[in-house]
Amino acid sequence: MATRRRYLRSLLPFALLTAGAAYSLASWNWCGRWEESAPVLRGQVRAEGPLRAGAAKVPLQPSFPVVVAGYPPPRPEASKADPSPHARAVVLQVGEARVGLVSLELLSVTGPMVAQIRERASDLGLRGVLVFATHTHSSFGGYDSRVVAQLVGTGRYRPATLDTAVAAASDALHQAAAALAEVTLEVGHATEAGFVSSRSGGETPDGALTRVVLRGASNPVAELLLLAAHPTLVPRRREFVDPDYPGRLSELREAQGGVALVLQGAVGNASVAFNEGQGVERAAAFAQALSGLVERASPTAAASPTRLALARAEVAMPRPDASRLVPSLTRAAGDNFLCQSASRVAEVSALALGPLELITLPGEPTTGAGRVLTASTGATGVLGLSGDYLGYIETPELVAQSSGESMRQYYGPTLLSRLQAAAQLAAEAAGFTPEQ
Repeated sequence: MATRRRYLRSLLPFALLTAGAAYSLASWNWCGRWEESAPVLRGQVRAEGPLRAGAAKVPLQPSFPVVVAGYPPPRPEASKADPSPHARAVVLQVGEARVGLVSLELLSVTGPMVAQIRERASDLGLRGVLVFATHTHSSFGGYDSRVVAQLVGTGRYRPATLDTAVAAASDALHQAAAALAEVTLEVGHATEAGFVSSRSGGETPDGALTRVVLRGASNPVAELLLLAAHPTLVPRRREFVDPDYPGRLSELREAQGGVALVLQGAVGNASVAFNEGQGVERAAAFAQALSGLVERASPTAAASPTRLALARAEVAMPRPDASRLVPSLTRAAGDNFLCQSASRVAEVSALALGPLELITLPGEPTTGAGRVLTASTGATGVLGLSGDYLGYIETPELVAQSSGESMRQYYGPTLLSRLQAAAQLAAEAAGFTPEQ
């Protein structure tokens, strides 16, 4: 026994040396410099005139079994979907300006996914395609190759699941383009503050819902439903792929005609406060309650001619910052880990449709961040989970205090100001009405 102890003591210096070397290696600045640059415009289109629209939905059918996304491990594997998630698309056209909108009932979308969808839709004459996630925390994962995403939310990368999302989105866009018909634009608003609450302080979500109806000659062609509430109602350990309340809400609305897309707004700190039922029953009950709120948002016809505009701006991201995510001794290693998965550029878009002026962001803006963006651009609203996933977007004040959703923000405190600069450029190119 004494001999064994002496042997183990003799190994101690080597163990300490190895640990020190590993710590030094992990703490080396592998990120390099992240240069700041002004945002640049990547595309724009503007038109006024009669509005045409087409819409379609296509089931998302991954190969089972498939990992259920939404949370850190351990994650269940699903053998089937109940109910099935979908890809939904709307194509809008005014004159020669044609734009596509896609909603995927997934946790997030990725840059490579969006690029592939746009490539497959390149034969449709679209001047822009915006791809959104409903942020459902119980749909399938496996579509994001980034290490951080695989670890914290989407599970092990499987190219086949990425192909599933891309193919369904492309099919939906093609079917929507083939169904283009003259429509009238109607917009309505309603609010139910009791449906949501802030899970982390900061500014309180207001429970507002915007209803956009694209009405054909006899029936609705599509409904766009803009709201902000985290879809986390389905239990974490349920071994089914499930679209949570967004999928159920879309199905309820589609029973009245057309295709219904649920688009998340400033969802970063917006939790569902509706408490009728448990688990799946709660998701279904909340969808029913939201459908009632949609009915309260009685739409009125927008003025003619209809304005359609889309501008896309690209901006360099600040360096990732793990200071709020890990202990101080492992800050440098945490930065390096984030850098391997963090996007160096982001796309911010400005979409104008009739009276609506919307800024779209590739992440989860909080209520406070959304209000900063609307105030500085004149936008009527902000949409998140669009084009990629950069994580949470919090106000610099709360980042400095390490409060709010900043504890989940991957980038440094200048993140919102970088995105704000791109939003202002895109809003100006799209002809947004400046705030008075």
